[in-house]
Amino acid sequence: MESPIQESSNEINLVSKDSNVISLETELSEKLYLSMKDFVLNNPTWDQYQLINSALATFLVQNGCDDRSVAELYINQLFTPTKAS
Repeated sequence: MESPIQESSNEINLVSKDSNVISLETELSEKLYLSMKDFVLNNPTWDQYQLINSALATFLVQNGCDDRSVAELYINQLFTPTKAS
């Protein structure tokens, strides 16, 4: 089984799986990448896609975004378990 996050790169590559999804590629600091990788590996209910969506929705809502779909993503992630089983 492949690791949910590439080990050899500091880049996140999100591939479009659906017509409503946009592909995103970005560079991260090594510390941020390692923290993200550790979180995903220690929380099997999360993957890198959900983590990025949650982080972006949280940032946007906390900074004044009033789009209902973003607010819905934000609220849904508040009730997603993050503790490893």
